[in-house]
Amino acid sequence: MDRNRAPPGAGHAAQPQEANLGQLFVVLITILSALSIPAFSSFFGLLHQVPEGHVGVYWRGGALLKGITDPGFHMKIPVLTQHEPIQVTIQTDEVKDIPCGTKGGVMIYFDKIEVVNRLRKEYVYETILEYGVTYDKTWIYDKIHHEINQFCSAHTLQDVYIDMFDQIDEKMKEAIQKDCTIYAPGIQIISVRVTKPRIPAAIARNYEQMEEERTKFLIEIEKQRVAEKEAETQTKKAVTEAEKDAHVSKILMEQRVMEKESIKLQQQIEDEMYLAREKSIADSNFYRTKKEAEANALMLTREYLDLKFLESIANNTKMFFGDKVPNMVLDQRLFTTS
Repeated sequence: MDRNRAPPGAGHAAQPQEANLGQLFVVLITILSALSIPAFSSFFGLLHQVPEGHVGVYWRGGALLKGITDPGFHMKIPVLTQHEPIQVTIQTDEVKDIPCGTKGGVMIYFDKIEVVNRLRKEYVYETILEYGVTYDKTWIYDKIHHEINQFCSAHTLQDVYIDMFDQIDEKMKEAIQKDCTIYAPGIQIISVRVTKPRIPAAIARNYEQMEEERTKFLIEIEKQRVAEKEAETQTKKAVTEAEKDAHVSKILMEQRVMEKESIKLQQQIEDEMYLAREKSIADSNFYRTKKEAEANALMLTREYLDLKFLESIANNTKMFFGDKVPNMVLDQRLFTTS
């Protein structure tokens, strides 16, 4: 038996392993190519990136090209073409250490002035063509120095440091925007923030003393105002109390008057009832008396009276006699004939 002979099926097992190694090698070559091409292109200046919030501007042979690219990856011709990203979103430029002299000759310093601005996208080409990539140096940094010195030279230290300090922001914004609108319309000045200037120490101490005195004066005024307010409040409170008492007294008086009127009305009703009752009784008595008188007038005739007289004489058992019989009291009507 030949020991050097390969076992059956050994050649078939080696072929799949070689195929797997070949596929792995192809994958590695592909990955390395994908990674190396951008690096190779960037190395030689073929591929470049424009970040978000910017646009790309290009020069060829020193001449500005009109083409403007948006954010993303772009290709350019190496060596011949240069590019620069230009920000078109809102940005804040800080201008620091600005010296200026006031109208009275006092030198002061603004530590920092912030200018919030934006370059409009549609004006990028014209602005870069006229003023270059450092357009903000001309229209922001240098302009701030110029305008702040113009303002200081026309006003006193009192104006700059105290009286008109709250107006400097708006005046700087208006001055810069006015010239930008004429000469660089793509630049939009959104706002200007000016910090408090530094003044000489001796003058600063004077202002601090003045501020202390002013604060004391304002405190005294405020105390006086509070005292006046309290007095006014007490007066209003007293008036309110008096009005309330007067109102209560008026209500009580009206209540008493109404009670008196009620009692008066009740008494009046009782008097009317009594009067009506007494009148009714008087009318009744009058009517009875009248009727009795009428009855008596009908009943007391001459004959009836004579009869009653005789009955009275007959019933009287007492006889009075005088010295003489003719002196006996007799009614002469007894002896008269009708």
